[in-house]
Amino acid sequence: MLQKKRRFKANQSQEADGLKVAVYVVEQGGDWEARISLNMAVDQLWWTGRETNVPGWNRQPADRIVLLSRSLPLGWAVKLATACRFTGKMQHWDEAAWSRGAAALLKAEIRAEQAAGGGRGRDWPFEEVEMYRLVGAKGYGGGEEGSVDWGDGRSEWTGEWMNEHGNERTNARVDRRISEKADERVNGRRNERESEWTGGRMYGHGNERTNARVDRREELAAGADRLAEALAGRSLLQGEAEALVAEQLPELAGNWLAAAQLAYLQGRLRLEAAVCGTAGAALGLRRREVLRCLRCGSVPTGRTACAACGLAGCAYCEACLALGRSRACALLLRSAPLPAVRCTAGVAPTVTARRWGLSAAQAAAAAAALGFLAEPRKRSAAGGPERFLLWAVTGAGKTEITFPLLEAALAAGGRALIATPRRDVVLELAPRLAKAFPADVPAVLYGGSEDRWSRSRITLATTHQLLRFNQAFDLVIIDEIDAFPYHNDPMLAYAARQVCKPEGAFIYLSATPPVELQRLARFGRLPHARVPVRFHGYPLPVPRHVQMQPLNRCLKQGRLPKRLLQALQHSIDRKAQIFLFVSRIAHIDGLLLLLRRMYPNLTIEGTSSKDPARAGKVLEFREGTISLLVTTTILERGVTVPHSDVFILDADSGLFDEAALVQMAGRAGRSKDDPAGNVIFASAEWSRSQRAAISQIRRMNAMARRQGYFKS
Repeated sequence: MLQKKRRFKANQSQEADGLKVAVYVVEQGGDWEARISLNMAVDQLWWTGRETNVPGWNRQPADRIVLLSRSLPLGWAVKLATACRFTGKMQHWDEAAWSRGAAALLKAEIRAEQAAGGGRGRDWPFEEVEMYRLVGAKGYGGGEEGSVDWGDGRSEWTGEWMNEHGNERTNARVDRRISEKADERVNGRRNERESEWTGGRMYGHGNERTNARVDRREELAAGADRLAEALAGRSLLQGEAEALVAEQLPELAGNWLAAAQLAYLQGRLRLEAAVCGTAGAALGLRRREVLRCLRCGSVPTGRTACAACGLAGCAYCEACLALGRSRACALLLRSAPLPAVRCTAGVAPTVTARRWGLSAAQAAAAAAALGFLAEPRKRSAAGGPERFLLWAVTGAGKTEITFPLLEAALAAGGRALIATPRRDVVLELAPRLAKAFPADVPAVLYGGSEDRWSRSRITLATTHQLLRFNQAFDLVIIDEIDAFPYHNDPMLAYAARQVCKPEGAFIYLSATPPVELQRLARFGRLPHARVPVRFHGYPLPVPRHVQMQPLNRCLKQGRLPKRLLQALQHSIDRKAQIFLFVSRIAHIDGLLLLLRRMYPNLTIEGTSSKDPARAGKVLEFREGTISLLVTTTILERGVTVPHSDVFILDADSGLFDEAALVQMAGRAGRSKDDPAGNVIFASAEWSRSQRAAISQIRRMNAMARRQGYFKS
């Protein structure tokens, strides 16, 4: 018996690696449904309804099974299972009719594959459709026990005849050919097929596999429970799921696909093709199908011959290739979503301020957001979770404002996510969250994180990590929605929408929201709250303009303009840490040589996204070891240096939009001990972006003054 079990596992592994699955339709109590299978032995136990004393197993036997294919490319099988529509006439279908119906739904795929040189004959891939009845089932035709009504061969799946051309001559030829093929099958194997499905005909290996599975049914049900729990809220490719199982559930490592199949039959997991069509095939629509990557939402542009599924043209996604190849034959496992939780009541600003030590402006914004969370959730017109914008100036303390929101979500029994674009911001926020919520230490996710499979009620992640979740969270807080790489990246926007439960809530955080969100807020179409003042209660520093030639010309001449040098000297004299922003990495080295010659007693360094020592230099700058740091926009946000001034050279560059200028200016004046830091826009032209940035800063200051938030 041990030898037989080992043989079964080897066969199962081979099938899984081949990324081909079985697909069948099942009749139960007059209702039909289509299913795919990673392990048909599990489906056999499920649909026979045996061993009803084991929890987690189907207890109502099926009447009939029609096995359309034992080994179909995953993408094709998923489409077939989701696209077929069932009618009463199917009660009378024979193998030929089922074969034509299945082929019709995959007509586009079959044609494309044949055009690419694939295919294995005119009946491919449904040469071996097999029909089975179970104990107590009615006859195939719905009449006397054992009687068969083979029907007229007309398909009810699409309402069309199942040939390509639709003319009578072709109809007659196709019907005659399929009828002959069906007669040959029926005469040779009808008696075998009318034996019970549990007789082993389904697999070709007798009862050995099934008996082994029956003996382990309790263990398999327990394995399905553990796997479904570990995959809750996840969206993982097969390789990622295998890594999770190896680390978290090593006892399932040799047989986890069987557990996944049982969880799928139980409705607790969804088995998807990572790349699949999004047109209304299931609705019978005729518009052209569009392939999309279910992981990132992109439209795949690549096709290649695939040894795994055997197709000559297997589609794959290039947009998220760095996270593992998502392709039409790649298994994507997703958990079934759970209902979202909702906060029951808002909290008064004074209570919030006292609990978390918030300023009046912070507490008012938090109370408004809590009131939003307490409202009954409904699907928005855009078809996603409800959204709320928290528009807070740089240095307002957005992280602290989210603490009451996280507390409310956790108190209601929910799960919360904070997503931010950059790894360094994640690492900075992690200890602050752990200190604020010691009973729920957050799972911290970024590339190479050790917490990748950790489960916590609070998750802190870079936005790319969201691609591995699906409808997992009741509350999703997206920080810095205007920042790279989230801004203008449809893939990450798609990922953010996918991680929130349909009846959950989104909180957007930003000091410089995208124009579209600003417009929606202004016209009352987006619930929002503004925090127009920093936590210390002093105005935002308003930038001053200094006229200068383009930086590249200054570097060629070997000198900087006098007014800029005067402003720099003022910052040096007051011992400020100086951010000196430039628009291009190529300018950094030349500017360093010039500045070091002019200020030999000052510690001056430069850094950019290409600098491997960036993290160390930023740390030294924060600690005061470095006095002046020449940098690009990589430090425009997420870095707080208490006693600092900001200089932006070539501020009229097209690379510096309004949001970037506001964020860079926001590095100054963040400390209550030095709230009036200096900000200089140095440029040859007075650009629209500079005017807009200064206008936005002044508007926020005016709003804070009107609302009485400034310290007297």
